[in-house]
Amino acid sequence: MGWMHTARFLTTAAQLHHLPPIEVPEIAFVGRSNAGKSTCINTLTQQKQLAFASKKPGRTQHINLFSLGRQGTTDAVLADLPGYGYAAVSRTDKQRWQQVMVNYLVSRKELTGIVLLCDPRLGLTELDEALLEVVRPRVEEGLKFLVLLTKADKLTRSEQAKVLSITKLQAGGGEVMLFSALKKQGVGEVAQLLWQWSHPAGVATSIPDAQVANASVVADGAIGQPQPPQS
Repeated sequence: MGWMHTARFLTTAAQLHHLPPIEVPEIAFVGRSNAGKSTCINTLTQQKQLAFASKKPGRTQHINLFSLGRQGTTDAVLADLPGYGYAAVSRTDKQRWQQVMVNYLVSRKELTGIVLLCDPRLGLTELDEALLEVVRPRVEEGLKFLVLLTKADKLTRSEQAKVLSITKLQAGGGEVMLFSALKKQGVGEVAQLLWQWSHPAGVATSIPDAQVANASVVADGAIGQPQPPQS
């Protein structure tokens, strides 16, 4: 879907209070550090380096926001959250980022939907299930939720069908889809779903990019003009 291809960097934040208040739907991508989160975002947006995909899991240490919408306007935002569960990250950093993530998922007003990426060969881990519990109250209130089984090309068709069935039982009412960046499996379906989340009943709420940029600078405050994450 061409709408996803309009994605561009908006801002990056190390703390929740540095995120700008933006009155458009926001969709968060979360998952373990090796679940293929950055690759998924880059595949959906057809941009190789929008989200930095590192060979060293756990590289993302900020919440990175990307605007979506026609030139000059923003009608939705993608949020790339730090991956969790990577052993090489210090215990202190793990705890700090887990708390930032929980606070974001529980309190971010603009949050409209969550995409939880999961390696189907591992299934939903204890950390994934803990995240599901954190967001369950908001899901029950109407927050959209998708479990995206990445790297589906690593499985046979019968294995895909089996893990899809099992995960649907675990997802607690959320949607479940298979995805492969290599084979482009599920790309169109996921893009269409995210469009629907952001445009209920086909209605788009958009704001000028200048307004979004101003909100970002104000939120960024003393740490200066936001810069794209460095590869």
